[in-house]
Formats: sequence, C-alpha cells, structure tokens
Amino acid sequence: MKFCNQCGAEVTVQVPEGDTLPRFVCTRCGTVHYQNPKIVAGCLPHWEGRVLLCRRAIEPRYGLWTLPAGFMENGETVQQAAARETREEALAEVGATSLYGVYSIPHINQVYMLFRAPLVAPEFGAGIESLDVALFELDRIPWQQLAFPVMHRVLENYRRDLQRRQFEVHVGEIVRPMGTGSPPPPAST
Repeated sequence: MKFCNQCGAEVTVQVPEGDTLPRFVCTRCGTVHYQNPKIVAGCLPHWEGRVLLCRRAIEPRYGLWTLPAGFMENGETVQQAAARETREEALAEVGATSLYGVYSIPHINQVYMLFRAPLVAPEFGAGIESLDVALFELDRIPWQQLAFPVMHRVLENYRRDLQRRQFEVHVGEIVRPMGTGSPPPPAST
C-alpha cells in the first residue's frame, strides 16, 4: 500500500499508538489501514455417500480438484457465501449447511470455513471457474490431484467421520509447506 484510500496522501508503516503491530498509517489524515485475513467459504456437497468436487479452470492450481469454495463477499453470511460458491463453481444447489471445518492458514492470511451440505438433487455441471465437476466415492477421490492441503484435510476428516457415523466440527491450522513447495503431508484434527 502506498496511498491512503481516505485522502490520497502517502502512507508509512508504523506501530500506531495503543497498538502492538506495524500498520499502514496515513501521513496526512492519520487513518490506520488494517489488513486482516480473508475468509474463504465453501461446501463439502454430498449425495448418497459421494462428495462433489470441481476441477479448477483458474489459477492457482489449474486442472486440480477441489471442493467448491471462494472468498466471501461483503453483505453475505458465511453460509450464503458457501452456497453461492457451490452454485458458481458446480452449478449445484445445496440444502441446509452445518459447519464442518475452520482452518487457519496464517502464511497466506486466509481462514477457510467449510460446511457439510447435502445436494438438493444430483444435478451439477462445470461453472465458469471449473473444467469438470463430478461426484466421487470416497475410495475414488483423486487424492494426488487435490489442489490445496486444506482440501486434503477436510476430505480425510469427512472419510473418517463417515466411517464412524459421527460428525464433529474440525478446527485446525495448515502450516507452510517445507522445502520444495510441495504440499505438506495430510494431517488430521
């Protein structure tokens, strides 16, 4: 950030009075510009023991599989954002959602909130951000072609919870991958 969105003057990085972290502060009007993590909302859509995955038509991770999810918009609830992303990416409608996982990803300043949600009907298609959309049996999930470590975690938890027939809300952290940039090994919560 170089300029204040309130008055247009230059900003500097400093610790404002009464704060403990460096922030962008306007040199003219004194506005403190806070930067906070972004919320990514998504669904784990399911139908008769299968899960709906989308193959990405956009970067990052073009061509890999993921659950429908995306950034929350102003003026919507997290549940509305999750259902909207499912409509946009998978052309699918989901029923009542229940919070399934909250994952902090501090190294990219994101928080994922994923909801378990039944499909209203097994009707879906590839939205503008998807190359393909498919229902997968749990033993047929393309584990090596999943786009993001958080999706590994969510799907592993779902497989385990489905086997136990007991669902809980999972809370965890996805840590920065070490070494070559490959995803970290899947971990459970």
